[in-house]
Parts: sequence; structure tokens; C-alpha cells
Amino acid sequence: MAQHEHHEHDDARSILLRSLLRRVADDPFPSTTMLDMIEDLLRPDEVSMYVALLVRKIDSEVFPSIPMLQRLAALAE
Repeated sequence: MAQHEHHEHDDARSILLRSLLRRVADDPFPSTTMLDMIEDLLRPDEVSMYVALLVRKIDSEVFPSIPMLQRLAALAE
């Protein structure tokens, strides 16, 4: 892949990632599909930011989602 094409791909990836992260932050019950898409797009240096977002969501719930807790546990491995 040419350097220019790689740069455009990264820009599209980061734009999509930011959009999905905003939606997840605003949605009390984000879809598994959206979370899977985010995790597919994440780079290693972005994982801690995503984990922090999920922890904020869990901390705001009286009864946190078990699948969300499992997702966080898998990211921590």
C-alpha cells in the first residue's frame, strides 16, 4: 500500500473510531456490534482510553452489564 493510501486509511479509521466512541459514551446500552467494531479498530495505544470509557459506563450503573464486565476483563488480559 502506498504511503498516501495508508495515511488516508488511518484518517478514515480514526474518524470512524471517534464517532463510535462518542455514540458509546452517549448510549446507556451500547450495542455489542458497535463495541466489537471499536475493538477491531483500536490500536494498542488506544486500548487504555477505551477501557476508561467502559469503566465510566460501568461505574454509572447500579447493576452493571455482565457482558460489559466480561468485555473489560478480556481487554485486561
